[in-house]
Amino acid sequence: MKLYIRTVELIELDRDTMCALAQGDLAGAQAHSPIPLSPFFSGEDQRGVWLRRAEQIALEPAEARWVTRVVWDPDLGKAVGRAGFHGRPDVRGMVEIGYETDPQFQRLGYAKGAVAALMEWAAQEPEVRVVRASVSPTNEPSLRIVRGFGFIAVSEQWDDEDGLEIVHEINLAKPD
Repeated sequence: MKLYIRTVELIELDRDTMCALAQGDLAGAQAHSPIPLSPFFSGEDQRGVWLRRAEQIALEPAEARWVTRVVWDPDLGKAVGRAGFHGRPDVRGMVEIGYETDPQFQRLGYAKGAVAALMEWAAQEPEVRVVRASVSPTNEPSLRIVRGFGFIAVSEQWDDEDGLEIVHEINLAKPD
């Protein structure tokens, strides 16, 4: 069965927008955001992500271009989720992806579109050699997505927020 992958754009948010979202202030976020955002982005379960990323780029501004962005459907003109890397490539050239789709847009190909966009981005970056995705063993939709892109399970880890995760990686072969 061939699964549909949506074409999406990953829209960068500035720190002020992230700080407003971390506080649950959708109106404040809208004042800074380059695109309209839905209540999903300022919801209670999203605030921790925005707080971590805002703090991360406050400490290290170069992280801003790597971290969580808004998944934008240019055809609908709507923000449908969030996706990005957890930060710049580490010493081994590894970046970890993260993504989540607004529940009203789930199962429509947006998560796949976001992962495709992240993989394309990673492939364009000379310092990226490995892409990682850590997924709960009970999250079948996400497991299907990462496996569909060729990620291989390499280990397990415990995340204090998400619990047990299976760590998947894919090596990006780049000619020297």
